[in-house]
Amino acid sequence: MLERLWYEKSGWRWLLAPFALLFVLISGGRRYGYRRGWFKAYRASVPVIVVGNISVGGNGKTPVVVWLVEQLQARGFKPGVVSRGYGGKAPHYPYRLDAHSTTAEAGDEPVLIARRCGCPLVVAPKRADAVRLLEQSGEVDIIITDDGLQHYALARDLELVVVDGVRRFGNGCLLPMGPLREPMTRLKRVDAILCNGGTPARGEYPMTLVADAPRRVRDDMLASEPLPREIDAMAGIGHPPRFFATLKSLGYELKQSVGYADHQAFDSAELLARFSDHPLLMTEKDAVKCRNFAPDNWWYLPVSAELPTSLLDTLLASLAESRAGADK
Repeated sequence: MLERLWYEKSGWRWLLAPFALLFVLISGGRRYGYRRGWFKAYRASVPVIVVGNISVGGNGKTPVVVWLVEQLQARGFKPGVVSRGYGGKAPHYPYRLDAHSTTAEAGDEPVLIARRCGCPLVVAPKRADAVRLLEQSGEVDIIITDDGLQHYALARDLELVVVDGVRRFGNGCLLPMGPLREPMTRLKRVDAILCNGGTPARGEYPMTLVADAPRRVRDDMLASEPLPREIDAMAGIGHPPRFFATLKSLGYELKQSVGYADHQAFDSAELLARFSDHPLLMTEKDAVKCRNFAPDNWWYLPVSAELPTSLLDTLLASLAESRAGADK
């Protein structure tokens, strides 16, 4: 219901105005306090890049984090990633992922990133704690935080914001009247705005998600031949219709297309009973939660962010300037 209020014209949203005002006072006051130095933010000894958004829902942050890690690794950097670990409950915090870490412990997105990139990754509700652990390891020379644009307790050198190029900012109102965590004026202070799909506004970098060949959920094996045209599909992400639209654009006919809540913990019995008649295609984020019980005809579609080659050069130049200023 809230999504309809946020992304469709509705006068009912004004009923939520008092709550939006309260949200503005609390979040705006906190942001102002950090900017004025009333609250102390932790500054790491290595550069920190935040990949976030100003609206709720899936905008494509995780593929951007993966892209950044891979691009930096190709340039000889040793990146590490920190995340809140939403959806997981680790045995302790900060918690560093290893080859045996589960989504129940660390959350789906951190497990996905760690498997794709093979880089050090630490989760903690307080991201500064995760950053300290990575610093102490001595293994990284740059840190990327997955989400956390509004986590002002951690100082950052660069801020990247990912925008859904189709839905944009909905009705332009702050929570709960609209989907915004911060006002759109916040975008004036970030280092780059990445427009995922749609038509980029002036000053935004175009971003597309490019699908790779399907892989089997239980063992990551590539499909040896094309999947049947008729499939089932599921997506437990911030905006499932985007995934279903991608599958249709690839020529699949969706017999079922079932959307789940973002970060939802799946019931294996429910999924096995629901998706038994056709091959099932899901997102990579869902696959990391289904690996242990997936049958042979369950597949996932890896996607990668495609961004202008000039973006990384611009970011590294801004980063050098930021660190030079911080050292004075």
